[in-house]
Amino acid sequence: MYSFKDLSLALNRILRFFSVGILTILVICLVSTVIVALLPFDERKGIEFWVITSKPLRVYEKLISGWNEEHPEKPFVMRSLNNSAMERRMLAGFLSGVPMADILEPNDGLYPKAFLGPVEQVGFLDLTGRLHAEGLYAQFNEPSFAQMTSRGRIFGLPHDVHPVLLGYRADLVEAAGIDVSEIETWDDYFRVMRPLMVDLDGDGRPDRYLLNISELAMHDIVVLLLQNDGQIFDEDDVPVFASERNAWTLAKIITWVAGPDRVAVEVSRESAGHRQHLEGYMVGSLLPDWLFGAWKNENPQLAGKLKLMPLPAFEKGGRRTSVRGGTMIGINKRSAYIEECWEVAKRLYTSAEIAETRWREETIISPYKAHWAEPFYHEPDPFCGGQRTGTLYIEQAPYLPIRPSSPYTDNAKAAISAAAIALRAYAERHEVYDADTLAPEALRLLQHEQDTLKRLISRNVLY
Repeated sequence: MYSFKDLSLALNRILRFFSVGILTILVICLVSTVIVALLPFDERKGIEFWVITSKPLRVYEKLISGWNEEHPEKPFVMRSLNNSAMERRMLAGFLSGVPMADILEPNDGLYPKAFLGPVEQVGFLDLTGRLHAEGLYAQFNEPSFAQMTSRGRIFGLPHDVHPVLLGYRADLVEAAGIDVSEIETWDDYFRVMRPLMVDLDGDGRPDRYLLNISELAMHDIVVLLLQNDGQIFDEDDVPVFASERNAWTLAKIITWVAGPDRVAVEVSRESAGHRQHLEGYMVGSLLPDWLFGAWKNENPQLAGKLKLMPLPAFEKGGRRTSVRGGTMIGINKRSAYIEECWEVAKRLYTSAEIAETRWREETIISPYKAHWAEPFYHEPDPFCGGQRTGTLYIEQAPYLPIRPSSPYTDNAKAAISAAAIALRAYAERHEVYDADTLAPEALRLLQHEQDTLKRLISRNVLY
């Protein structure tokens, strides 16, 4: 028989190896395991299709319902997820094999992350052979495939084009007698529009600026680097943004946003920003097609005051557009319904009815070139004084710059933004506001950020 004293000594010896914290964790693990085991199992009732927002559910509903009526034994079930949920579940499914969608529609902030690691281990189905065998590749806008292409393999169908035009306050421009046909380059733009940059209240400061951008506008800065043929990554996904061309472009942008003669300032997309746009605080803004649609929906009082034009080029004969944003539809290569997913993806992305709905509700251009001749794209738009806004966006679609598809693209954008902020501070500190003079410092800052990103990438043994 053991005495109480013996049992106490034995218990004390055991507790030496288990702290209160460890015991607490063990209890929590035990309780959570029991709770998860008791949760009801959500049995799959069809082919899983995940989208980012609820809007595609409504747009796709008619086509998906038609498919389900034709194939009641293989129906599609659509689910709407937010960005973070889509990212977690997509990567968990690809990396660990847990159940996930058969087909999904992520945006460009998410799907490049699936390209991490050897190309043969990418979780999306390689569509390259199918696209060429069926002649579909030639039917879509070729530059729109760039961001879903990794190491020469195409892993999705493009949902959009997203060319960028310049939206400008036509009422102010025309009242001042300014002829925008004189504008070909950014230098032309700031020279021709300069009379609009006035001090209306006599406080010695301008009450109107010519362009909506600042050193903090990460996405717009990258839009302009791409417009001027700047590279972010090479074909092997190695960061190469520390180039003389990018340095000069960045320096040029800083001359617009810094110094006593600055001509640009950033306005937010919140309600205060809408008010500033309406009051004419800003003459011009970079507008991809989707953002133009957001302006129409969120600030309808701008109707009749805004017009579009191609982006001014950085040099004569240069590119007059750029690109921002993007979404694709991709298929889980482990799905048991690959052929069904492929057929539905093609139907969705080649549907003229869906393309028209997207244009009328969101002003998003379809990348399927057969739709570009559809009348709905070429109707006069009262919001822009009767301009054929769809025509203007479509005209620039073939000239999009090539976007990177690296899983580290967001890191690179943040690095470029950090360089821009530092360059603005350098320009103000040394009172230097000339692009050629600032370019060497811009290159040094970009090189520093690029080296830092390369070190980060080198830690990933899979990459």
